[in-house]
Parts: sequence; C-alpha cells; structure tokens
Amino acid sequence: MNLKPKIVYITAGAGGMYCGSCIRDNSLVTGMENLGWDVLLLPLYTPIRVDEEDHSVDQVFFGGINVYLQQKIPLFRHLPNFLDRWLDNPGLIRRVASGAMSVNAAELGAMTLSMVKGEHGYQKKEVGRLVHWLKEVVKPDLICLTNLLVGGCIPALKRELGIPVYVTLQGDDVFLDELQEPWREQVLSEMKDLAEAADGFLTFSEFYRERMVEMLGIPPEKFSLTPLGVPIHEFDPVVEKRSGRSSGQVIGYFARLAPEKGFDILVDAFVKLAPEFPDATLQVAGWLSEKDRGFYAEQLAKIEAAGLNERFVHLEAPDGEAKVKFFEGIDVFSVPARFVEPKGLYALEAMACGLPVVFPNRGIFPELIRQSGAGSLCDPESPGDLAAKLADLLESPEKAASLAKAGQNWVRKNGGQEAMAKATADVFAKALGRTQEG
Repeated sequence: MNLKPKIVYITAGAGGMYCGSCIRDNSLVTGMENLGWDVLLLPLYTPIRVDEEDHSVDQVFFGGINVYLQQKIPLFRHLPNFLDRWLDNPGLIRRVASGAMSVNAAELGAMTLSMVKGEHGYQKKEVGRLVHWLKEVVKPDLICLTNLLVGGCIPALKRELGIPVYVTLQGDDVFLDELQEPWREQVLSEMKDLAEAADGFLTFSEFYRERMVEMLGIPPEKFSLTPLGVPIHEFDPVVEKRSGRSSGQVIGYFARLAPEKGFDILVDAFVKLAPEFPDATLQVAGWLSEKDRGFYAEQLAKIEAAGLNERFVHLEAPDGEAKVKFFEGIDVFSVPARFVEPKGLYALEAMACGLPVVFPNRGIFPELIRQSGAGSLCDPESPGDLAAKLADLLESPEKAASLAKAGQNWVRKNGGQEAMAKATADVFAKALGRTQEG
C-alpha cells in the first residue's frame, strides 16, 4: 500500500475498570499497526484500561464528567472551550473514574437517549467538537466505532467528512436490554436510524449478526464477519509451564465477578461437586465493582457454609502478568454467563493457554465450541449440569487434555490477534477501494 490510509477507531472507556471491548479494540489496533496500517485509537467517556500496552491517544472526547454535567445542568452545555478541555482532561477523569463514575445501564436511560440523538441531544456541543477535531486535525479516511450506542455522531461525521463510517457490534443488545422503559424503546428507535446511516458493520459470529439483523433491522449484506482475536504469544509462557504440570483439579473463572457473568452459578456448581472431588479448588479472578460487592459477599457465605474456604482463591482485577500466572495454575475453565454473550474474549484466552472449557449453551458459545472442539456446553443457569460437565473433565484427564489440545490448535490458527487484524484490514481496504498488501 503506497499511501497509508488513516483509520480512526473510536472506543469507549468503562469508568476505570477492565473492559472486554476496550481490550479487544486495543488489541485490534495493535495488530493493524503491526500490519503497517496507520490507526488512531480514540477513547470516549473515560481513558481505557487494558491489561497490555495501551495504544490509545491520551485524549478523551465526550468526557464522562462533562457529558454528565451537560445532561443535568443546562449551563454546562454552553461552557467555553478551555473549561471543556479542563473537564475532559484524562488525568482528572481517571481520578474521578476510580471512585464514583457509574456505567450501570439501568441508571443511564435519559443520558443514553441524549447521546444517541447526537446533534439533537444535550451533548450536541461534544458532537461538534469531535467532528471538528477529526476534520481539521486528524483527517481520517475511515472511522470505525466500537458500538452503535456511541453512534450519535454518525450523521455529522458522514455530512462533514464524507468518508466511510463502520460500526463494530459487540454488546449493544446487552446494554440496551438493561435500560428501563420508556428509555429502551426510544433508544432502540434512534439506533435503528443510526444503523441506516452507517456504511457497514463488523461482528464476530453468525449468531450475533442474526441477532443484530433482527433487533436493528440492518440488512445482512451490510455485515462483515471478522474473527475475535487475542495476542496468542502472551500466553506461550502458560503453555510452557502447564506442559510440565501434572493433571490437577483446579477450576478457573476469569471475568467480572457479577451476576450477569454467572459467578454465582459457578459457585453453586462448585459446592455441588466439591464432596465428590476433595482435591478440587476454585480459583477466580476479575473486576469486582462496588455495586456487586453485596452479591459477592453472598457467594462467599455459600462457600463458607459448605466448609470450602480453604479451597477458594480470589485474585481481583489482575494485570497482564498476573493474568498469565493465574492461567498457569488452573486445569479447567468456565464462565457460565447469564446474558447472551456476544464475544467471550476470555474463552479464547483460556483456549490459547491449552485449557478445556465449559460454557453455557447460548450466545456465541455453541458456535465457538462447534468450531474449536475445545470443551463442552452446559444447560444455561443450571448449576447441576455445570457441575456434571466440570466433573466429567476432572475425572477424565485424557479427555480434558484432548479437548484442550483441539482448542489450542484452533485458536492459534483462527483466533489470534494477527488473524483478527488481517480480516478487519481487508474489510476497511475494500471499503476504501484499495488492495490490502501483506
């Protein structure tokens, strides 16, 4: 490619917590840069938090503090630019996000509606500022948004920049379904209009494409399926360490410690199978938000009541190095998510580590397990069936090893960062009328 096109990928910070979409977006940009593409990763709301090198710019648009104040207090919709810049300072946002900022969908109905209205919402000044900066400073050839919920700016981007605008769909329905009425239907109506304005959509599975076609009325031909990917090389030390490790009975969970991720389902399953497997332990890692601390305390009470305190280990919000060590010490992996999972990045990470997996029979997981052969599916929200599927792997090390090897081989061929970046680059090159080289 002689003249590199400029791509802007707009992601969304999650108030200081690790976020699967942020991690995936950051990994995608890293992979595309490694392929020679010129990609700028731009955060909205808050700076992103990832467990590898952060490739986003140290600048935030639609800063969470500013957006909230503009929603609540009309005066802030007319602040001069220098005060906007102060409120959108990444350092200030990080300090606030570490404590009080909320990303609970149920509480954000009015603000979400205002955001998807774009130039017709309370944050129209922010739309103008973003569009002006992109048009006058960055001058991109293509823009991709991390989801349609941040798409209120699409009409202005199309009008002022006249370039292709793509949207990655990777959980819009999860947030949308948590909104209370009348907000949900109003937001959905605005999103359908925005979907018509976008040039194309990226998603990771046939399941999710069909779900979004139905929910948003998007023509199937506007979709491109690109693989989800992880930086496989980061997990090579895990594979090496586990190759010399004798078979054990450590069940692992790596996700937010929240009801929607099914943490309580796994706890109930562990309590059920623990008497049959006296050497089995449960090791969990992941972000624990303030709103879920009561829920987490309830799960600890179950473990204590069953006399399993000594067989339970919790590592909260580990960084990349700690995550690798976590995976080194487990034998079977499960996140029995309650919601319909659109991504399951943690599944690819576990598979890259050479671990057999058990996931609920819904969302992206049936497609993933069918393609990879990495493990088994359990009845959704059934601790008993999850316990049975985990027990099958714990008592059959040869079967567990066979499934783990199948998953590892598949993810190394199909689920790496390079495969994700190459497929996405091909979509963007086609949209730009270019031939992707390399």
